[in-house]
Amino acid sequence: MGSGTAFIPPCDNAEPNFPEQWRLYYMSERIKTFSNWPFTEDCACTPEKMAEAGFIHCPSENSPDVVRCFFCLKELEGWQPEDDPMDEHRQHSPSCLFIALKKKAEQLTLSEFLKLDLERVKIEMQKQMNQHIGIFQTRAGEVKKKLEELDADD
Repeated sequence: MGSGTAFIPPCDNAEPNFPEQWRLYYMSERIKTFSNWPFTEDCACTPEKMAEAGFIHCPSENSPDVVRCFFCLKELEGWQPEDDPMDEHRQHSPSCLFIALKKKAEQLTLSEFLKLDLERVKIEMQKQMNQHIGIFQTRAGEVKKKLEELDADD
């Protein structure tokens, strides 16, 4: 495979060994997540346009229109039919490398893909680390409060 050869082969069921996160580089895989998307016709935020902007649909019971960029992990909700997914993505996550790509993910070379995916993994790890730090800080605050209460009792 030369340095100028596209790395990601066409997406079909013959590629089951790709990790799930790698499969999300395929627009067709992202579109599949929009099966219950509330905006499908006569609007700017169709499933196709949402997927093109890097979003996957991850609804909750209270928020049926929550989407998350598979790459930068930015979550957005409160969509209106006239909202342009790419514009919203750029506005809320201007440093997302996926939306800054100058070509389709399927056209990336192996080297380009691996460099890009390394950045995705860094973002994912940073988010997880921040969640753990938040949990630790909450627990540390609870322990501190109990220690202060014990100290006040003396």
